[in-house]
Amino acid sequence: MMRIIGGKYRGRVIKMPGGLDVRPTQDRVREAIFNVIREKIPGSDVLDLYAASGAFGIESFSRGALSVAFVDNNTKCIKAIKDNLASLGESVKTTQILKSEALMAIDRFRKEGRRFDVVFLDPPYYRDIAKNSLIKMSTCDILSQRSFVIAEHFKKDVLPREISGIALFKEKRYGDTAVSFYRKK
Repeated sequence: MMRIIGGKYRGRVIKMPGGLDVRPTQDRVREAIFNVIREKIPGSDVLDLYAASGAFGIESFSRGALSVAFVDNNTKCIKAIKDNLASLGESVKTTQILKSEALMAIDRFRKEGRRFDVVFLDPPYYRDIAKNSLIKMSTCDILSQRSFVIAEHFKKDVLPREISGIALFKEKRYGDTAVSFYRKK
């Protein structure tokens, strides 16, 4: 069972999508991520790519994010996100939920002129998805001037140190999981 670890909804349960092989981010890893970026969340526009349960976006709401866009391509994940938000009573005015492939959603945000301050990127491991998503994001100009991108990936996946205007500034490892922190240069 996952719980919100900080902010006004601390302790509330986050339901996982049923019947899927989803790899939820451990509480200690989520807490470590939010410890690094805690000052960036209040008042920010957040993108939760490969959202699954929406845990990163919901945690951001709990900590004062202005808006969150959730993106996942699986119907069960979209339902879990909607159910989790409904249990918190969050306003749909500050939420966008897209059932879409992540790279297509990035294109859509580019066309809409949408920019994000914080992006959580937690794709399936092993398929260069994190790397390809970082490349797409950096070339589509969906990142604000003060943006941070947090990429969770398998520890043996090598992500670039710098990509079109964003640069790695910190990397942490937790067992088989690595978390790479990028910011706009």
